[in-house]
Amino acid sequence: MAHEENALEHERASWKPSPGLAVAVPDPVQNPGLPPHRERIVDKDPAAMARAVRTVYTLFYLSLAGSIWAIAAYMLFPIESGQIVDIRHNNLFIGLGIALALFALGVGAIHWSKAVMSDKEFIEPRHATRGRDTTREGAVQAFRDANEESGFGRRTAIRGSLIAALVASILPGITLFRGLAPQSSPDHPHAGDPVYLLSHTMWEKGMRLAHDPSGEPIRAADLTLGSAVHVIPEPLAELSHHDGYLEEKAKAIVLLMRLLPEQLQEEEDRKSWSYDGIVAYSKVCTHVGCPVALYEQQTHHLLCPCHQSQFDVERGAAVIFGPAARPLPQLPITVDDEGYLIAQSDFTEPVGPSFWERH
Repeated sequence: MAHEENALEHERASWKPSPGLAVAVPDPVQNPGLPPHRERIVDKDPAAMARAVRTVYTLFYLSLAGSIWAIAAYMLFPIESGQIVDIRHNNLFIGLGIALALFALGVGAIHWSKAVMSDKEFIEPRHATRGRDTTREGAVQAFRDANEESGFGRRTAIRGSLIAALVASILPGITLFRGLAPQSSPDHPHAGDPVYLLSHTMWEKGMRLAHDPSGEPIRAADLTLGSAVHVIPEPLAELSHHDGYLEEKAKAIVLLMRLLPEQLQEEEDRKSWSYDGIVAYSKVCTHVGCPVALYEQQTHHLLCPCHQSQFDVERGAAVIFGPAARPLPQLPITVDDEGYLIAQSDFTEPVGPSFWERH
């Protein structure tokens, strides 16, 4: 019955050392106990407590203002112009707003715990197993006591300002995510549509295939059997980085290979897409967009080094292994009057990961 009255008695019994291992110490260390409690000024002076409460919720509201300013600065100082001074102002004022929000929130929380919450010392015994119902009820009561002592439930000004500051502190980060994606504009109405952007590349009818990165056009007669060449559109070599060289190259990059014409197992509607055994496929893997740059000359397989997807060049770059969901898009090619390889059109399907097609 004693164990029923004391929920931890059965555990304390297990903490006692075995008599065979106990060591008698003539001068054991004495428990010094807790030092005398020192009351704070706010515990003695109600006016000081009121000032501390005002300080806490003022800091929380200041944090709220910093978060709102960070969001406003994102719109007041745009970076679409690309000028370094606009980017500097954008980073400066957004950073100041977020810094103020987090700093005021942290200082307010610390001041609340030090000046407003209950100030007393206590020792909490630790046990290793699940307590009984009486222990669990005591834990619930401890939460009630903590709520009462902290004032969270009854100090509405602090509680409201804290909740507002916490919610607002997340908003600047969410707002900044908007700037990670390209935005549409009157001059570029499709800049913010990834499906459209990946469905259309720089390739056009009659555009010559050129070596990457020199931009030198490629003659069909110069390609040897079993060769694999990294190809870009000829005008791309003249495009500057400021005008989107990397973005266009990432979509239009092509791998050009030459096989024996009889080795190609082409579908009827694609037999005109190759020229004398020369085929061109997008270099962008249809799994997650890695570069498919490894070509096995004997098996005519293309390998993506990221996740080991393999594509069969003989059968329209069909997937034969790995997580890729569809074949590599094929670029229809032919030759012009001078014998240079040219594109018949753009890709007829989106390049890159397959999930962009699910729209």
